Amino acid sequence: MKAIVNGKIILEDRILEDSALIYDDKIINMVSNYQVREFNLDSIIDAKGDYVSAGFIDLHIHGSGGYDTMDGTYEAQSMISKTIIKNGVTSYLPTTMSMPKELIKKALHNIRNIHIKDGAKIVGVHLEGPFINPKFKGAQNEDYIIKPDYDFIKDYLDIIRIITYAPEMDEKFQFMNKVKKHENVVLSMGHTDASFEEATKAIENGVNYVTHAFNAMSGLHHRNPGVVGALFSSDIYCELIADTIHVHKGLFEAFIDINKKERVILVTDSMRAGCMKCGNYELGGQRVIVDENSARLEDNTLAGSILRLNEAVENIKDNTKYDIREVVNMVTVNPAKAIGLYDKIGSIRIGKSADLVIFDENITISKTIINGKTFHEVV
Repeated sequence: MKAIVNGKIILEDRILEDSALIYDDKIINMVSNYQVREFNLDSIIDAKGDYVSAGFIDLHIHGSGGYDTMDGTYEAQSMISKTIIKNGVTSYLPTTMSMPKELIKKALHNIRNIHIKDGAKIVGVHLEGPFINPKFKGAQNEDYIIKPDYDFIKDYLDIIRIITYAPEMDEKFQFMNKVKKHENVVLSMGHTDASFEEATKAIENGVNYVTHAFNAMSGLHHRNPGVVGALFSSDIYCELIADTIHVHKGLFEAFIDINKKERVILVTDSMRAGCMKCGNYELGGQRVIVDENSARLEDNTLAGSILRLNEAVENIKDNTKYDIREVVNMVTVNPAKAIGLYDKIGSIRIGKSADLVIFDENITISKTIINGKTFHEVV
């Protein structure tokens, strides 16, 4: 057994001050600091007054550290996993792109057969494209966009957790109706030109998630509310890329107010340039120019991001009324619940995986612990 002492432990509904957390591969107990002596411990970590929370979960990330999910190799996925633990991420969904079918299948096959032992845990796949609307392709390659095709992905529904698609391209919701039979798969609207009526109907029929809200979708207009209006009128999960570039920081608080703090999920949508230097990179076979703030195609289209998930937490904390516990829930509790894994990860609770992070007031990560083992430590 191990312990973290002198920490402010962030639970889903409250923060325990000056408390200790007892764990091995799973969380064993939470006690006062003076009670630690009652346990036969192998090691003790002094949090020195910093926050201790459940590990962060990124449900939308293409790559980081110079590698991309679509590379389709063990090395690529391993390096992504090792890189993002520095940002407090303990679980994530490798995210695909609209590319040739054989490359998508290669990436899915690679993820299914990979077992990461020294990085963030892969808990499924986010299939973003190729079932999207070319009008809102964003940085996706239009040459490889196709209509929703169940037969193409049916053999991978054991590992797919989220499918981003344009519901208006799904004739009579034939694709949706087949996918809905698989309870582990979340259908998400994204890269879509759906009208308010089309989007609302899709939600009523099974869509319960929205990919990177505001970006690559029909926008909000008082006479044509579009997908954003349908999101505002519903009670479904929604992603937010809180880098202050994809969405202006002045909108953060209103967006969370409208959609409810229990439904907002902070994601990075990071591409391979995440945690790397500025320069020229690649996304979906397209050249991407990366500066200190953003990643863009040559035509200036945003191409994912270089956001780190701990930075997203900081940006929301610094620009809204929401407190640290409420914001941390947006990268722990909410994503775990959205993909049906809250019984295993997403909060500090006895019996759950000991996936933990320690960070200061600026959300600077000092330790990342996965299944009770420390993988990242700032000395």
